[in-house]
Amino acid sequence: MVPTVPVNAKEHAATGTTYYVDSKDGNDSNAGTSESKAFKTLDKVNDLNLEPGDTVLLKKGSVFEDQALKFTKEDSGTAEAPVKISTYGKGDRPKINTNGHGLWELNYGTPLDNQNHKWKGTVSSSILIEDAEYLEIEGLELTNDRKSATDTEKDKAYNDAYAMDRTGVAGVAKDNGKVDHIVLNDLYIHDVTGNVYNKHMTNGGIYFIVAKPTNEGETGIARYNDIQIRNCSLNTVNRWGIAVGYTYQWRQFTTGALSDAVMDKYASSNVVIENNYLNHVGGDAITTMYLDRPLIQYNVSENGSEQINTTDYSQQQPRLDANGNEIGKQNVGAGRVAAGIWPWKCKNAIFQYNECFTTLNASKGNGDGQPWDADYGDGTNYQYNYSHGNTASTIMFCGPESINNTFRYNISQYEDMGPLDPAGNSGNCQVYNNTFYIKEGLNTI
Repeated sequence: MVPTVPVNAKEHAATGTTYYVDSKDGNDSNAGTSESKAFKTLDKVNDLNLEPGDTVLLKKGSVFEDQALKFTKEDSGTAEAPVKISTYGKGDRPKINTNGHGLWELNYGTPLDNQNHKWKGTVSSSILIEDAEYLEIEGLELTNDRKSATDTEKDKAYNDAYAMDRTGVAGVAKDNGKVDHIVLNDLYIHDVTGNVYNKHMTNGGIYFIVAKPTNEGETGIARYNDIQIRNCSLNTVNRWGIAVGYTYQWRQFTTGALSDAVMDKYASSNVVIENNYLNHVGGDAITTMYLDRPLIQYNVSENGSEQINTTDYSQQQPRLDANGNEIGKQNVGAGRVAAGIWPWKCKNAIFQYNECFTTLNASKGNGDGQPWDADYGDGTNYQYNYSHGNTASTIMFCGPESINNTFRYNISQYEDMGPLDPAGNSGNCQVYNNTFYIKEGLNTI
């Protein structure tokens, strides 16, 4: 992967305190401010009130079993002095095996754009970033699997419709207005057995959402500015690989054309997702949602949509009322769609220099299966990407609220269903200067 450019070259205005955590030789009664007096557990870190310029270092070779990290608004840094979470010593990455611990309550504060999408409930996350800003995290290994003997769901079927929602890293912007500058760099996230059905309950590797503030008049409209997800490796995560931006303000985005005024007020901005590798993702690999001009580049996805099939995605999901209470069951297969790398309700999103291959199950119950999907949004641009061996077509232009799309300078090789899938009356799509290698016997469109 391409080396990361430092995200903030300024000298820190505050030096801050460095804390050390060693799962083998540390002790939570220690001061934690030197390698020889390190803390032992992540609970001790969670009890700290981190200040601008503080650094928390986890010792390489440490394994934190049944533990999780949580950062709140009170743990924020500043532009000049971000809070940093990193590593020290030699050996393997510090590993956080959450095993269904790290519980918190997600509540969007409103039903979502599909009433049957679950919007409140208990989630387990290895790292929770709740209204914290100016925070940079790097070098860690995270798992959140049901297989551990200490996991409360160890005997539950992997595709149970009521399985706990789980994440590697979950972010929530809610009661801090515009949340600035969160950097995730060089994380290894794997074996996150989230709920494949609950699309927006932060299931998967990395998932940032925006929830309704407790008092919006006091704290302002919640949203993000400057999220950077770089150089991460995600393997065997469910449902999403990386997702950023789903918001309680979705009602402001219900037209095809998205005005600058709406984007400036309600959308998250300055989101960069680059140089990440994703393999064996249960659903969608990378999705940006309700973002203004996100940049998604140099990512690789293979074997996406792995569980979007009639065998794995086969349980009846709850049907919900307007208050989020169960009132019955949905039809089997409701929501059984997933694609590779794509936007939802973004404006002027740029997807470039990405590779996506073997997105799975288009012939086995997955209603999508494309590497690229110009879904509802305004001004989506796919350029200089490479796709091959996916089970659907190269790109889907998805419906009347998908407008002003550009697909250019891309290379596609031997997709199972050909190059183009105009799934509805998309407006003003430009497709030019691409190279398609088409399987024998398939049509162009």
